[in-house]
This record gives sequence, C-alpha cells and structure tokens, in this order.
Amino acid sequence: MTRPDAPSIRSAGIGLRAPHYRELCDSIPALGWLEVHSENFFGEGGQPHFFLGKLREHYPLSLHGVGLGLGSVAALDTAHLAKLKTLIARYQPFVVSDHVCWGATPARHLNDLLPLPYTEEALMHFCQRVSETQDALGRQILVENVSSYLRYSHSTIAEWEFVAAIARRTGCGLLLDVNNVYVNAVNHGFDARCYIDAMPRDAVQEIHLAGFDNSGPCLIDTHGTPVCDAVWSLYEYTIQRVGDTPTLIEWDTDIPPLATLLQHAEKANAIMEHTHAQPA
Repeated sequence: MTRPDAPSIRSAGIGLRAPHYRELCDSIPALGWLEVHSENFFGEGGQPHFFLGKLREHYPLSLHGVGLGLGSVAALDTAHLAKLKTLIARYQPFVVSDHVCWGATPARHLNDLLPLPYTEEALMHFCQRVSETQDALGRQILVENVSSYLRYSHSTIAEWEFVAAIARRTGCGLLLDVNNVYVNAVNHGFDARCYIDAMPRDAVQEIHLAGFDNSGPCLIDTHGTPVCDAVWSLYEYTIQRVGDTPTLIEWDTDIPPLATLLQHAEKANAIMEHTHAQPA
C-alpha cells in the first residue's frame, strides 16, 4: 500500500451531479476540485464518462464510494474492488474514500450507511478490512464518519476515539464530515468540538459540509438543504485545528442551481483564507 503525496489542493469543491454536467462543461467555473460517487461510474462508457472525462481535464477529482461496506461481516466484494481499481487508474483521483459503516449481510446488500457498534472487536474487524482494501487497491484510502440516529448499548469506545484509532492503526486517511459530527453531537448529546479535537491532524485529508433536516425528534442528515450557521461555525473551528483542507459542498437531494453550490464553495474558501490553524 502506498500513500499518495499530500495533495496541494487547499480549496473547496462540489459534488458532480447529473443536472450540472453540461453547465459545468460550458462554463468551467473557478472551483478547486470535483467529487463523484465511484459506483455511478462503474460502467465502461456512456454520458457520465463523457462529461467526467471532459471535466477531469480542468479539475482534480475525488472518488467517494458508498458500497464497500467496510464494517460488514460479509466478505469484501472483489468485483467491486476491481471496478474501483479500474476507475482509479482511469481518472487518477487525488483521494479515494468510503465510510465507517456496515451495509451488507452475507445474504443481502442494504442500501444504507449503517453505524457500527464502537467496540474493540468491531474496531479490529474494521481495521482489517481497511488494510485489505488498501492492499487490493495499492494505495491509501480515506474513511468518513457517518451520521447516526441510535447508539448500541454495548459500545465501549467513544465514536471519535474509534474513528481516530482507525487512522492510527491502518495508516488510512480521514474524510471528516463536519455536518455528521454536528448531527451526532445533537442527537447523542456530546460536545462536537471534543470530536474535532480528537482527530489526528495529519490524517484529515478531506472535509464534507452538508445540510440536514430538523423537523423531527432528531436531526436527519439529508444532504438536501443549505449548510446551517452552526455547522459553518464548527467548520471554522475545524480549520483552526487541522488547517486548510480540501472541502466538499455535499448536496445530493433537492439539488439546487449550480450557482448555489458555487456560493457555498466560495464561503468555505473565505473561511479557509481568513482562519489560521492553531499550534498543537
């Protein structure tokens, strides 16, 4: 497993979504980078690859997966890994990522990013799977903290300690989703800044910002609303702790006009420009 050189990207990007393919190609706005969901490009051709190939000429690319199920007990999907490795070779992304979650049983693949119990047994299993994945791909991956709406009664490790331990034990990087930290802090009653403080600075190689739904008894991570003021504030604190880091504006439902995403990216860039990391 090799670790790619630390990316020189220190700016905000957006997720590439089908409604914006043509507009992005026609306008080539000032953006630091683009992120795509890996599985959407596992086919060999078609319109998605046509536009992605054109945009890759102008922007660095991040591949973000939702299907590896690294915490599942079902065997790693070797066909999935082979397709991902082919996609990496084709587009040369600066980072490749998936999630700290499980999503499959030996008999069924579940369409969700389900939280793990935070136990030593689960940690050992997850780290083994990350190591196997990095060996199969021949490169470092990042793993992302997920939102959750329940806690396992038998968990013995704080979520932030669990996530930090993965990076330390496997040498993987972290995709720190600041919105998910905030959602979980509200839902489970912990201090979001303690979570940020626990992250190994050198491991945090990408940040996600998104919106949530607050209409019910808990916050639901929807990626369908603007980033709220509290998450922007937590993001500023995060940049103070880890320094300028490639930051994604993540918007997957109720997708707004491209201009809205660009405005969010500009705000993230402004925060990075005016916020300086504190000494350790």
